Amino acid sequence: MRYRQLGRTGLRISELSLGTMTFGGSGPFWQGIGALDEPAAAALVSRALEAGINCFDTADGYADGDSERMLGRILAGRRAELVIATKAAFPTGPGPNQRGLSRVHLFQAAEASLRRLGTDYIDLYQIHTPDRLTPLEETMRALDDLVRSGKVRYLGVSNHAAWQIMKANGSAAVRDGVRFESAQMLYNVVQRDLEREVVPLLRDQGMGLLVWSPLASGALTGKFSRAGVAPADSRRATFEIDQLDLSRLNRCIDAVTPIAQRLEASVAQVMLAWLLSREVVTSVIIGAKKTSQLEDNLKSVDVLLTSADLAAIDDTSALPSEYPGSYIAKFAGV
Repeated sequence: MRYRQLGRTGLRISELSLGTMTFGGSGPFWQGIGALDEPAAAALVSRALEAGINCFDTADGYADGDSERMLGRILAGRRAELVIATKAAFPTGPGPNQRGLSRVHLFQAAEASLRRLGTDYIDLYQIHTPDRLTPLEETMRALDDLVRSGKVRYLGVSNHAAWQIMKANGSAAVRDGVRFESAQMLYNVVQRDLEREVVPLLRDQGMGLLVWSPLASGALTGKFSRAGVAPADSRRATFEIDQLDLSRLNRCIDAVTPIAQRLEASVAQVMLAWLLSREVVTSVIIGAKKTSQLEDNLKSVDVLLTSADLAAIDDTSALPSEYPGSYIAKFAGV
């Protein structure tokens, strides 16, 4: 396992992180995600640690807090050597202030996450989703206070537009506050929208990128039908964030399959290796219901793609040209 620097910080995290959305929960929704019991979750964590993974990602909204509780118990005794990342914003209760990015909720959410995780600090605290009601200035001041209090080490942002991230960091800069050092975003071979605005921002600001849904909820494993029908036991069979472009998906699978066959690797391993080849990527968050899935994903760090392999994948999956990017690429610097 290799380790990469998180943004401008001195923190080094494994190039693969373990996501824990599959840990815990009840009801049809969480059953579709994973709803792993603690022994099953502990087996995944143990294998991840053995492979050299030092970063574990969770959220207070995962399985109504069960994910954080399980992770905290499983990692007890090894806290100092690991990086724990969690998130806040989604509802944690029925009250009108038990959600969002207000000062009130963020303070309550951070304290609750600390209790569930059984720790006195969070390495990377991320805002999970935008809040249309709370000014970003209020959010950044609250997060700044959490860092200065010692309860949080670094700040991250997830699922925000480039302008929102820049506005937030600008707000922090004018008062010499703590800024976002990383973004956790959806990114994979078939969903490269991030490259239009967010990736240039991350490069300009020296921010790290943690990738979620690197296999498009299983669609990039090569196990879906060409009509897009997901296997019954896959996450996408019950939980789909957005509709995939099937023609684009099939083109990507067709381009990667011969590469995987030549390298004696799985399609999923090549898809993950492509992400790991992207300079902007700090860590790819992998999640699993089964140890066999985790084992397959772990092998991606040893897949060596040639420049021809990367070009073949890029030619198939690159985004179509779009203004103003097309104009900037042609005329910037004239």
